[in-house]
Amino acid sequence: SDKIEDELEMTTVCHRPEGLEQLEAQTNFTKRELQVLYRGFKNECPSGVVNEETFKQIYAQFFPHGDASMYAHYLFNAFDTAQNGSVKFEDFVMALSILLRGTVHEKLRWTFNLYDINKDGYINKEEMMDIVKAIYDMMGKYTYPVLKEDAPRQHVEVFFQRMDKNKDGVVTLDEFIESCQEDDNIMRSLQLFENVM
Repeated sequence: SDKIEDELEMTTVCHRPEGLEQLEAQTNFTKRELQVLYRGFKNECPSGVVNEETFKQIYAQFFPHGDASMYAHYLFNAFDTAQNGSVKFEDFVMALSILLRGTVHEKLRWTFNLYDINKDGYINKEEMMDIVKAIYDMMGKYTYPVLKEDAPRQHVEVFFQRMDKNKDGVVTLDEFIESCQEDDNIMRSLQLFENVM
């Protein structure tokens, strides 16, 4: 009876993506690429939907030396555009399309959304600190063996000083985009995504 229950559960939660044609129109992927991505997605997530736990498990495989769970949590929230605790294939592909093939502007807007943890339209220093800490944790002790405890804080201080143009204690989307585009170091560190995805 366990097997029957499993199958029943599968049929109720199964999510089929809206046609690949529609996704092809909305993303920078070809139909063929979408089919390959979908196969991989279904392989990892047979129900067609990823919850945060599964997302963390998948993500952890890429960072065996660090603890990726906090970063995966923030990333999951950025992928979960409906904020309903699950990521469907469409959500996944839309984000991937931006991160891998979007314009600089689209990538920066997506990244801003990742850093804006409470989704109020601003990045404050605490939010930036949380993300940077999560990135340091994920990269692990091996990547940064010489890091001092306060390295993330210094990193954030410098970033924040540069980004908060009008010194009001928060970074707006416009400030974020402008700062990133003027600063090669920031742009390089944002290119991280292309290696992480």
